[in-house]
Amino acid sequence: MPDQPPTPGVDLAALLADRELGLRALHAAEGAGGHAAVHAVHASEMADPSPYLLGGELLLTAGAQLGPDADGYVARLVAAGAAALGFGVAPVYEEVPPELVAACARHGLPLLEVPPGTPFTAVARTVWRLMAEARTRELRRVTEAQQALAAAAARPDPVPAVLRRLAASLGGRVVLLRGGPGGGADSGEAGREVPPGAAAALEALLARVAAPGGPATATDSAAGWQLSAYALGGAPGPSGAGPSSSGPSSPGPSGAGPSSGAAPGGPGPGPGPGGPATGAVPRAGSAPTPLPAPVLGVAVPERTPGDHAITAIAAVLLGLLTTHRPAGTEAAALTRLLLDGDPAEALPPGPWQVVHARGAGDPRALAGALGTVLLDPRGPQLRLLTDRDPAPQPGWRLGVSAPARPGALPAADTQARRALERAEAARTPLVRHSEAGLPGLVDPAQARAHAEALLAPLGPARAATLRGWLAHHGSWDRSAAALGVHRNTVRQRIARCAALLGRDLDDPDVRMELWFALRTLDSGDNSPVT
Repeated sequence: MPDQPPTPGVDLAALLADRELGLRALHAAEGAGGHAAVHAVHASEMADPSPYLLGGELLLTAGAQLGPDADGYVARLVAAGAAALGFGVAPVYEEVPPELVAACARHGLPLLEVPPGTPFTAVARTVWRLMAEARTRELRRVTEAQQALAAAAARPDPVPAVLRRLAASLGGRVVLLRGGPGGGADSGEAGREVPPGAAAALEALLARVAAPGGPATATDSAAGWQLSAYALGGAPGPSGAGPSSSGPSSPGPSGAGPSSGAAPGGPGPGPGPGGPATGAVPRAGSAPTPLPAPVLGVAVPERTPGDHAITAIAAVLLGLLTTHRPAGTEAAALTRLLLDGDPAEALPPGPWQVVHARGAGDPRALAGALGTVLLDPRGPQLRLLTDRDPAPQPGWRLGVSAPARPGALPAADTQARRALERAEAARTPLVRHSEAGLPGLVDPAQARAHAEALLAPLGPARAATLRGWLAHHGSWDRSAAALGVHRNTVRQRIARCAALLGRDLDDPDVRMELWFALRTLDSGDNSPVT
């Protein structure tokens, strides 16, 4: 069970400020000023509801099973992590029992009086509404921070800019350490001054995460500040076992990670991001042990909802900006192609397949699914080059060429384009190029338009007669038997077709053109030719 609920809490002060509820604080936790955080509402008339609490609840009761041991009742609620107790006066008690008030004072459990006219459900609904408002504020804060961090990552000096933006968003101080004792070009720090005790604890936390085999993230607190360290990934340590996490992971069971709930409150005054820092925060190269991988350290005076998500976004950006990624074989092939201009020399022998695609998905995700980074997103459709056999992909229509050597890629590109056109015409996820003879060389849309225009004068009945007659090579008797009419009827219909078309049906070229036209219009009909 986590020590802190994952959702933003609601201050008791906000409930007490709601006049419609009419709640009255009979005891506030010492030092909390009535600002204890409520994460859920639970109503129970059990003598001991503590086994059913997860922590952070406002427990509502009318005291039907309170019993004489009020002190034990409150002690069990505190042990279960209840945030506060709400006692409804009437119908069981006319007022909150004094022994209950005294027990809450002894154990430090906030106690609220719920007036007779306020249903417990009204209290619960108010808590849910306030929680939803707090969640909306948190999401808005995270979204704004994400946009600001992305803009900082696009600056000419991305690493310092992201550090400054992160420090400003958290209201604290951030430290990035790279490399060994000498630091690295992307090491730096930004934000507020940190007390010496917190700075020393953060330095130890960074060393712990950066050590070979260390955790991906670690948390601590010192001098009233909350500390976190994250391994960003990068080159392995001397033993080859350095941290490789590409971003922060959830905090350990201590609950002290950035996602821990805390009472909302803004940071105190201090130097702005990028301003001078006089605290003893470790600078690049001052760590007592080598730091072979990039490590991000964060120090904040108190954690607020959204801190964990904001830090995770910054950690991913910094990991991308600081981790060295050598060029792969595709980049080498592109370089050779640009310098030498010969695909046969630039690419491995393959075989390769060209893919044309249309869809509403992410082009890079499609390229990843097809196992390639060779992607051209420009034009009416995507073009990809892969040495793997493509499979259908959800949300995409694909046209795939025949396997080809590098020197034959232009022809394969044409094959993939025509295959995609057939896939869209047939509404099928994937069509592969096949040697279909002369019809396969003609654009399907153009072929259908030509066929419709050529056969328009005939109408369906005469077109069916012409189709059957051509299928039987002009035999009157066999055509009549297949169509179920007299042979003279076939003669009359064919003569009428010739007149309407203005063509000589004894010409084999005319017969071939008409047959292709009829087959084009019948491409969706899988019945045998009659």
